[in-house]
Amino acid sequence: MPNPPRDLYADALRACALLVVVLGHWIATLPRLQDGRLVDTDHLLAAWDGAAMLTWLVQVVPLFVFVSAAVSAGGVARRVEAGGAAPWWAARALALARPTVTYVAVLVALALLGLASGGRLLAVFDQSLTVHLWFLLMLLTVQALLPWCLRLDARYGLGAVAALVALAALLDIARAGAWSPGELMRLGSLVSERPAGIAWLNMLVVWLLPQQLGIAWTRGRFRGAGAGLGLIALGAAWLVLAMASGYPVAMVGVALAGNNMLPPTLALVGVMWLQVGAVLAFEPLARRILSGAGAGAGRGPGRIIAVLGALGMPLYLWHKLAELPAAWLGERLGLPIDAGVPGEAGFWLGRACWIGLCLLMVAPVIAAVVRFELRRDRDVPAVAHTWRIVLGGLALYVGLAAALAWGVWPGALIALPAVLLASWQLRQRTAVAEIASAREN
Repeated sequence: MPNPPRDLYADALRACALLVVVLGHWIATLPRLQDGRLVDTDHLLAAWDGAAMLTWLVQVVPLFVFVSAAVSAGGVARRVEAGGAAPWWAARALALARPTVTYVAVLVALALLGLASGGRLLAVFDQSLTVHLWFLLMLLTVQALLPWCLRLDARYGLGAVAALVALAALLDIARAGAWSPGELMRLGSLVSERPAGIAWLNMLVVWLLPQQLGIAWTRGRFRGAGAGLGLIALGAAWLVLAMASGYPVAMVGVALAGNNMLPPTLALVGVMWLQVGAVLAFEPLARRILSGAGAGAGRGPGRIIAVLGALGMPLYLWHKLAELPAAWLGERLGLPIDAGVPGEAGFWLGRACWIGLCLLMVAPVIAAVVRFELRRDRDVPAVAHTWRIVLGGLALYVGLAAALAWGVWPGALIALPAVLLASWQLRQRTAVAEIASAREN
């Protein structure tokens, strides 16, 4: 059966979300120089309180999960009816594992070179080069539960969305110990003051919410600009109430406490409403523009969207590594990449120089990575052993978690054999057609 045509609007949303994430990471990194040499990096949120509200716009992970679920729902539903979605998930995991092997191997090589030569720049960026791998762990987990979410939608519709919101709220309330009306009025403050405890379950519950919404959207349970404006209003009111109760303003975190990400809180749900509302509100206009501009797969906006989609995984994996040569070149050229803090003269010029260097450096990195990945891409056999999926999946989780927890050294060194094992096992399990479908979705 031929695959249904691509939804250019959904693909454009994912491409835009990816670009926002990449640029957001570069903008948030503040190089700190001493005597012309990089000695540390700062985070924009730590240097400028006003940046916290900007995270309401640049925290687009909910949007990516929402659109990915909408795009994948139909194909996964067909696979479930045909006997199971395990091969689909294995293909998605393999599509993440194989390029991650290359990335982690390069990190290990850099770490070994750094041990031999001092590795000053690598030491500065150590944790920064692996912190973004959290997204792969989260995405693998929620997508493994996509068949379950499809069944929930079929049985309960939007009731499944409401149940997830209620469960996320209950976990925040339990974390805060806020059971009286007066305590609920200070829910955000109490949540911020106390250890996460049971609320770590929101690392799953909250990220399942945009997935459940994406399924509901693609099945037509809510549609139209009117519904979009309603969700935007809900999101705005939600965030106002969340801030009034004491939740932090920032929707990304620079520490394991005092933020809305680790674990996700009810405040982050407000951003989800805003983003889903915007998707609906702008959908009619966006689809007219895409169709009117001749956005076929081979021309115009369609070509741009297709290229960004193809570069999505390489760009996400490697964009942080581009900061290493960007810092090196900034030092050599004497550019003002350390421009102090907002409000000081030259800050925004320094930001422009830094982002320009990152853009300049990421281009050859991505070109080399894509060339390598295309050369090693080849057909793989299908072997029907479920234990390979389990073993490969566990190995991938272990590898990503090690790199995330311990950075380049020793995290990447531990991660490399684990991710290699994952790629080998998942490759044995996954058919060529499944891999192609996973890339398309």
